[in-house]
Amino acid sequence: MSTSGETAHDVVVVGAGFAGLNTACILARKGVDVAVLEARPRVGGRVCTEQRPSGAVIDLGGQWIGPGQDRLQELADRYGVTTFPTYTTGHGVEVREGKHSTYGGLVPTSDPAAAAEGIEAIFDLDLASQDVSLHAPWETTDATALDDQTLGSWLAGRLESPAARAMIDTAVKGIFGAEPGELSLLYTLFYLRSGGGLMNLARTTGGAQERRFDGGAQQLALRLADELGSRVVLSAAVRAVDYGGGLVALHVDGADGERMVRARQVVIAMPPALSARIAWSPELPPARQHLAMRAPMGAVIKVHAVYDRPFWREDELNGQLVADEGALRLTFDDSPQDAAHGVLVGFVAGRQCQELERMSDAQRRQVILDDLVRAFGPRAERPIDLHEQRWCTEPFTRGGPVTIFSPGMLTSCGVALREPVGPIHWAGTETALEWTGYIDGALSSGIRAAGEVAAALGG
Repeated sequence: MSTSGETAHDVVVVGAGFAGLNTACILARKGVDVAVLEARPRVGGRVCTEQRPSGAVIDLGGQWIGPGQDRLQELADRYGVTTFPTYTTGHGVEVREGKHSTYGGLVPTSDPAAAAEGIEAIFDLDLASQDVSLHAPWETTDATALDDQTLGSWLAGRLESPAARAMIDTAVKGIFGAEPGELSLLYTLFYLRSGGGLMNLARTTGGAQERRFDGGAQQLALRLADELGSRVVLSAAVRAVDYGGGLVALHVDGADGERMVRARQVVIAMPPALSARIAWSPELPPARQHLAMRAPMGAVIKVHAVYDRPFWREDELNGQLVADEGALRLTFDDSPQDAAHGVLVGFVAGRQCQELERMSDAQRRQVILDDLVRAFGPRAERPIDLHEQRWCTEPFTRGGPVTIFSPGMLTSCGVALREPVGPIHWAGTETALEWTGYIDGALSSGIRAAGEVAAALGG
């Protein structure tokens, strides 16, 4: 219904990532009048698939699915989207202290003692994570002590080998887009428990990077959006929300100018940091404000190097790199199932990402190519396409792949992460209890948010 150019709905969802779309679809199936407002000109949030001029189809953001990600698998099954295994045949490449070697399995083994020490630390982290409450990590035994220290300080007290530390640092940067010293130990343990442990999150076979989607991951978001049809409005950035009385008023900057959208209930389906960019009236409770201001996104550049063929396979390499130097310290084989192209996907994260963001386009490209050549030889120097997805420059993302919680945040502000504020509800992968930070977590947060809203509407 509309009045004086305004529109009104039972529910408005802000954000058309997987969390927002799933929330809206669940409500729409129940007959609820729901609309989705998305600031970008596309759906998917931190999941975006692109076909390059070379013909290669690449995922610029989230792309993998692994065992236990049941909600994502159910979605793929519903829409008939198939998956295929990440390529793991052959050996990985390790670059450590300027030396190049290969390894089999999950962990580089050029220094067996360092590998053993690193694995022991991983097991210790995974074991400690089992004591953390998923529903309320701030209520965990010794929560304050755990939240007062960083993952970096914990590792420093347990690892003597620089090689072991470098191995874990690389995994942490790939998962969080942050340095271990930036992460609360309590938050790290919560995150690891939600995804089955660091070992599970870091590996391919049997782990979080086990399989990929034929045609890319964004197609699942597009299918959800198709189900919603005209309920999804793109290029509609919410700049202000007035929830002081009666219907919630959302001030929206759209392609055709400013307009007002009103709703009985609102779901904010975006990372906490982005909600701080909205002008709220009245102001949000202090804990929610602090959460939004002090929980930034990680820093990551996702790199795709496309070649005419996966030449590294000819050398019995699987495209995986673990390095303790350079900008590009972690890579995977991202080639299509038919190997019509060779594609290496890698991550420049944490401090290295921030350093590269200060460089020119040409300088960044050269640094990345130098790292690829160091790992995979001179044939890596001339890709037919090199794409950098610089998530820190995305105006409606501001970093990635996930939100990071610094020391003290969970115990002081964590309770505000999912707690509704009147008619305002919160969704997004950061609010999930399982697979936090992953597409599956975004989907589960949508289920929870839809349930809250349905209850608030009266069933």
